[in-house]
Amino acid sequence: MIPYDKREGKIWYNNDLVDWQEVKLHVLSHGLHYGSFVFEGLRVYEGEIFKLEEHTDRLYYSAKRMGIKIPYSKDEINQATKKIVTVQNVQDGYIRPFAWRGSEMMAISAQQTKIHVAIATWEWGSYFDPKLKTEGIKLNISKWRRPAPNTIPWDTKASGLYMICTLSKHEAEQQGYTDSLMLDHEDNVAEATGANIFFKDKDGNLHTPIPDSFLDGITRRAIIEIAKSKNIKIYERKISPKELSKFVGCFLTGTAAEVTPVSCISDFKFKVCNTILDLSEGYQTLVRKKKAA
Repeated sequence: MIPYDKREGKIWYNNDLVDWQEVKLHVLSHGLHYGSFVFEGLRVYEGEIFKLEEHTDRLYYSAKRMGIKIPYSKDEINQATKKIVTVQNVQDGYIRPFAWRGSEMMAISAQQTKIHVAIATWEWGSYFDPKLKTEGIKLNISKWRRPAPNTIPWDTKASGLYMICTLSKHEAEQQGYTDSLMLDHEDNVAEATGANIFFKDKDGNLHTPIPDSFLDGITRRAIIEIAKSKNIKIYERKISPKELSKFVGCFLTGTAAEVTPVSCISDFKFKVCNTILDLSEGYQTLVRKKKAA
């Protein structure tokens, strides 16, 4: 795989198209040292951006919660996102818009720092091995917990929130798993390291944790709507790890993960059932609606 700093093309950076390898971030940037950095992740399907406006709205929400004022309008960011996808000629890929505090101040206080914004995009296939998306991935249970809502701006997509996700995923991979299930501050099921989670019971109903200490994913909401259109009952509720043995199916959802079946969580086994495969197919129809039409 080509390292990301060695790739070719352009990146939209502070309203300019800059050569990919020439985009610079100073080592004393506040965002690097103190986590004053927010971002989004979008997918491109057959040249079309999926739910651009919703992702831009969330970027601005995250920035506001973090005290970051993005120096461009939402429309300007939307147009810039479309422009860089066209310039890079991305057909099936990923987009990463992000904003961070610059290097004018190096301390906890950062009132006078410049806010920088960049948007990069590249061709990108499945987040997980395509084979695992049919057989199901394996999760361990992380020792780290999602923070309590009154300890951190949990409903933002901010870089600092992902530190324990990286630690959890690395540990899982070292143990032979693909990803990790994270519990919340009350020891209830929360999410995987970068995706929301759903469970299927023996009656065909779906259960998913209430997003009160982690992101209510845009893909998560799309899957709930697809499931409702298929008359599948959805229960959003607190889920104890003790309940895992009662479920027969499990899957993850996210911009990167899309719909990914789970075959086991630690010692708990699940089947890659038709309901999950049907929801995955429904999601692909939704995101590739131009082709389906």
